[in-house]
Amino acid sequence: MSANAHGATDMRNWEESIDLKASTVVHAQSVADIIDVVTDPSRYPSPVRTAGSRHSTTHCGVCDGGTLLVTRKMDRIIDIDTDAQTVTVEAGALYIDVAKALEAVGFQFFVNVEIGNLTMGSAACTGTKDASMPGEKGQVCSYCIGMKLVLASGQTKHVTEAEPLLLQAARSGYGLLGAVYEVTFRIKPLQAMSVYHRTYTLDEFEAALPELQRSGRSIMYYLFPFLDSITVEFRQYVTDTPPSNRWMWKVRNLFWKTLAPSASHLLTRFVRPRPLRNAATNMFYRCIQIIMNVAMRSNATYAGDQLIRYPERKGFDKYTFSIWAFEEKRIVSTMRAYYQFCRDYDRDHGYRCDMLNVGYRIEKDTNPLLSYSFDGTVMTLDPVCTGREPGWDDFLRAYNEFCSEHGGVPLFNQSKWLSRRQVDKAFGSRLAELERYRSRLDPRGRFINDYFRDLLAAGQGGEGTQDRRASSDAESTEPAPRCPA
Repeated sequence: MSANAHGATDMRNWEESIDLKASTVVHAQSVADIIDVVTDPSRYPSPVRTAGSRHSTTHCGVCDGGTLLVTRKMDRIIDIDTDAQTVTVEAGALYIDVAKALEAVGFQFFVNVEIGNLTMGSAACTGTKDASMPGEKGQVCSYCIGMKLVLASGQTKHVTEAEPLLLQAARSGYGLLGAVYEVTFRIKPLQAMSVYHRTYTLDEFEAALPELQRSGRSIMYYLFPFLDSITVEFRQYVTDTPPSNRWMWKVRNLFWKTLAPSASHLLTRFVRPRPLRNAATNMFYRCIQIIMNVAMRSNATYAGDQLIRYPERKGFDKYTFSIWAFEEKRIVSTMRAYYQFCRDYDRDHGYRCDMLNVGYRIEKDTNPLLSYSFDGTVMTLDPVCTGREPGWDDFLRAYNEFCSEHGGVPLFNQSKWLSRRQVDKAFGSRLAELERYRSRLDPRGRFINDYFRDLLAAGQGGEGTQDRRASSDAESTEPAPRCPA
């Protein structure tokens, strides 16, 4: 076996807030390594949870004393087919590295998420987000058209568009259907993208929103609950000019990667009187609003430059976040309620997020089974925090209740402290549909941890509204490649 296997010491998620509780960690270098792990439960105990860069903020990757299967060493770009407009890569390749390779041949991803350390295997089967470009999807996995898995039986399974219902489930598989080792994504020719920012009060934003929705621009935004304002980032592809501007996203990325979290950390650590700290934080973000409105604009940026390569270990620039999505038609009233919720929580508990909040407009998307925009276009409300000051987890529990009460839909890998009641309300019978696929492909529970066992149980009593044909879609497998001696 070529993999590097060892006993776990202190394997944690990216934000260093969750112990993954792995008794054994395996760094796979081949498909044969993955098969060895999956088929030897005496040596590699259950559950087997597959990991890339460990960017999830929830307990979805926790091993519960089982085996952490890390695929980062499987990072080959297998093929870039410019005629078919697809890219095929191993699961451990970083999204940002593949984006650079695509750019070199005049292509790009449809969705360019901020976290460039996202691995391609995770991109294919977990929840992600970015503001949808007009007529496109905002979830990375929606453009995955092929996925190769090692099943619990040790056999391999190639899921393609020939099995659309299984592919839909696999895009929301979270490593529960099998260990992903190779993926294929649709790509598009390189295009220049225009970007500019504008700040509104909530009243101004409410008045402008109908026209903004018709404008044919992507909408991402920065929320300021304690300034009663919102700064909107507008993006649109440009057809009459090639991309040329590289500085604008470098400045934005410097802000997100280093400046904002470091400044917030220093304010939290050294400015102890909360009124003074809050005033300084408000002043800092008012300055940021002015800079974005005046300087952060260009007609010819590279869309892939939005991706950020984060360090493996966090220092002063550590931060974390959570995400819920809401119906677009009610988003302004929900924003008002959220702003009031943040102010009330600060008043009652003496805690507020020490960074700004963000949000994204994501078009209706049924490609992943557990899509948060399955029923229609959504807009998100995402708190961001350094996590340095006690109170973040308690805030998230209250935030989850607020979001659920307002009809929100979470992400299993980016919405921490979810309850069975909340996910059942958000996803309903789709939980049962995913569980039917999972139980057929992994009847003995080789890949499922306690986190998913609890949350997916919420939907087991529900029935789908149509025949998902889970059994027939899930049964076809390929012979397992021979493991080297």
